[in-house]
Amino acid sequence: MENQLLPDKAKDRLTRTCRTAVGDSLRSLTYINRFDYEQVYLREDLERDADLNSFIGNEWHDFKMTQDAYRGSELGDYRYTIRVFENGYLVRITIEDSGVFITTDGITMQDFEALSQAVEGVLDEWAVAE
Repeated sequence: MENQLLPDKAKDRLTRTCRTAVGDSLRSLTYINRFDYEQVYLREDLERDADLNSFIGNEWHDFKMTQDAYRGSELGDYRYTIRVFENGYLVRITIEDSGVFITTDGITMQDFEALSQAVEGVLDEWAVAE
């Protein structure tokens, strides 16, 4: 997909932020909003044939359902989602109208937390700048 949803500066910042948080464990990074998506990073050793349309629809729909379902619960505000797969993890980090999903190799819960905090900061900066 040849979208230009984010300026190059934002894509570079997101990629650097993720690489700093999880290093070589970063597999892919995709920016999403309610209307479209853009794959920002894909590690060289991975196939470029993933059906991102299916991922995007599921992740955006699930984010909205999760956010609504747990709003006001004693668990606190929704922060991010981790999905565990045979060959890695998918982390969905979203703010109100946009977000990212990131795939990684095995990392620790501390790495997920650091990744989430760093990416939320970048997303918040770009949301304010828009």
